[in-house]
Amino acid sequence: MKLDQIKAFLFDMDGVLYDSMKNHATAWTAAVSAFGLSMTREEVYMNEGRTGAGTINELAQRAWGRNATEEEIEAIYKKKSDVFNTCPKTEEMEGAAEVLDKVKSRGLARLIVTGSGQKTLLERLNKSYPGHFTPEMMVTAFDVTQGKPWPEPYLKGLKKAGENIVRQGVAGYPDLLDETGSLLPEHAIVVENAPLGIQAAKAAGIFCIAVNTGPLPDKVLEEAGADMVLPSMKALAGIL
Repeated sequence: MKLDQIKAFLFDMDGVLYDSMKNHATAWTAAVSAFGLSMTREEVYMNEGRTGAGTINELAQRAWGRNATEEEIEAIYKKKSDVFNTCPKTEEMEGAAEVLDKVKSRGLARLIVTGSGQKTLLERLNKSYPGHFTPEMMVTAFDVTQGKPWPEPYLKGLKKAGENIVRQGVAGYPDLLDETGSLLPEHAIVVENAPLGIQAAKAAGIFCIAVNTGPLPDKVLEEAGADMVLPSMKALAGIL
């Protein structure tokens, strides 16, 4: 990986830009138990990046031998969101702003690729990280049919990155794109913190830096396919 060949950074959100996973763990474990399902805090970290519906169906298959109905998914996810909103305020991840500023200073695109379906996502990002993200540079749970660990989220990220390069008129841009207009994966870097997200990035053919901001051993992230494992976003800022 040569940084001078990179044109875009694709960032996961929870656990990368926000120190939010402990709140998600609390919310998921409490919410699913209210509906007769079970999930450990470790499982929340292992399933991070999966869409809400995907996570609920995994648990429903294990407990009930079937997928949850749309009504069940809606009710469980609402409960999860309600519990999450009672948790302590989520803070920005230490070092994330510095990473984004360094990426921006190099003239590189910044994209969000998240399994989240929060409707206030852009407002939150603009408040935390002003000047970095726009709607056309985001892939969320609403944009995919198969979330992480499937490659679709990051393939859509490459498509949006390619469209941005065309809009910006980057010199020599045709050589950076494939036949669909997507940025070629060798010109992108993914920043992830979760096994499923790493698997999705690698399935899309993209170099993946894992920042281990949670309780999982480095080995779990390495086995998921991470090309590089760092202990924090501050460590990533230090090498950019």
